[in-house]
Amino acid sequence: MKKILKSWQIGGFVFTGILGVLLHFLYDLTNQSVAVALISAVNESIWEHMKLLLLPMFIFSLIQYLYIGKLIENFWSAKLAGAIIGLILIPAIYYTYTGILGVNADWFNIVIFFVAAGASYYLETLFFKNRIKFCKSPIIAFTVLCLIVLVFAVMTFVQPQIPLFQDPTTGKYGIWYIWKNILIICRISFKRL
Repeated sequence: MKKILKSWQIGGFVFTGILGVLLHFLYDLTNQSVAVALISAVNESIWEHMKLLLLPMFIFSLIQYLYIGKLIENFWSAKLAGAIIGLILIPAIYYTYTGILGVNADWFNIVIFFVAAGASYYLETLFFKNRIKFCKSPIIAFTVLCLIVLVFAVMTFVQPQIPLFQDPTTGKYGIWYIWKNILIICRISFKRL
C-alpha cells in the first residue's frame, strides 16, 4: 500500500501542477467566461493563485478517493489538512519574500505554487502513513473541504478590498465589476418600464 500511495501522491502533485497552470490561462482563453471564472484565476492576485492550487487538489482528491481513499481511514482529514497547508503557504511565502526583497517576480510566484503543492502532497502522505486525524469525522472533513472550494468560487465575484485579493498589475479585485455593470443595466432597464 505504501508504494501505491506514494505513486498516487506523486501523480496528484503532477496533476495539480498541470491543471493549475492550465487554469491560470483558461479565463482569458475563454474570452473571460463568467462560468469559467468560478474555477480559474481571473487575475494575478494571491487569492486567485490560491484557487489554482485548491481546485486541482480537490478534483484529484475525488478521483483518488474512488480508487484508494476508502482504504485509508483518515483520507478526508489528511486531504483537508493538505489543502489548508497549501493555501496558507502561498500567501505566507509570497508576502515574506516580497516584504524582504521589495519586488514581485513572476517566476518566483510560479515556484511558490509548486512548493505549496509539493509540501501539501508530502504532508498528506505523512498524515496517511502515520494515521494522523485532524478531524475525526470524514464527513465533516469532506464537507469543510467542499465549503472551502465554494467560498473560493463565490469570492471570485465579491471580494474584500484588501491586498490578498488585489491584482498587483491592474489594481482591480475579482470580477465584481461584471456584476456591477449587470446591475446598472438592469436598473436602467427597469426605469424605462
